[in-house]
Amino acid sequence: MSTPDKQLFPGETALITARGLKKSYGRTEALRGASLDLHAGEILAVTGTSGSGKSTLLHCLAGIVRPDEGVVTYGSEQLDRASEERLGELRRSDFGVVFQFGQLVPELTALDNVALPLLLSGIRRGPANEQAGEWLERFGIRGQADLRPGEMSGGQSQRVALARALVTGPKAVFADEPTGALDSLAGEQVMTALVHAARESATAVLLITHDARTAAYADREVWLRDGAVHSGAASVTAQEVARHEG
Repeated sequence: MSTPDKQLFPGETALITARGLKKSYGRTEALRGASLDLHAGEILAVTGTSGSGKSTLLHCLAGIVRPDEGVVTYGSEQLDRASEERLGELRRSDFGVVFQFGQLVPELTALDNVALPLLLSGIRRGPANEQAGEWLERFGIRGQADLRPGEMSGGQSQRVALARALVTGPKAVFADEPTGALDSLAGEQVMTALVHAARESATAVLLITHDARTAAYADREVWLRDGAVHSGAASVTAQEVARHEG
């Protein structure tokens, strides 16, 4: 079993921990005892080759799938034993998830897509739209509020997906290859927006990527090999992050 690298956060209790995660799909072992700590306010990049289990690890940590073995905790809660109802509540409030292709609702406008998590949490339409509009403004796409996903560029759609993931003020955002379908310029814009928003709200970000340029935005990098997590060095200094945001 791999051991998480805690050197950057001495004495701090992790926001989310995973210990000894195993997950198989048929005869394919995606995770083979993976362990990981994600701390509040940290941007952590998980890298690895295609098929190394990166997305499976994210799905286990976000409560989307349950590991076959091992423990995932969020604060005092053990997510691998939580009810589907509770996991759904967490993904509407405490967790935000961003996928490679955004997975926006194609029939809804950008504004409606961002407001959707708020509406599902019981917030009325007026306040939900106001908050959604503020997040579109923060990501520089307020002008696309009335456009549907098919009418936007890939970079614009991905920023809408980021706004949707952050609009509820989550404690953690899980981003699965958020720049994988974008060109280098759009990818840089998306990562700059994500880092800036996460820093402002002290949101933890688990970033799954195979791209070294994307991983360079993280505070810390680990890599997944043979279904286990191996520690890496910190990717960037605070000054370098500030340059990315500027």
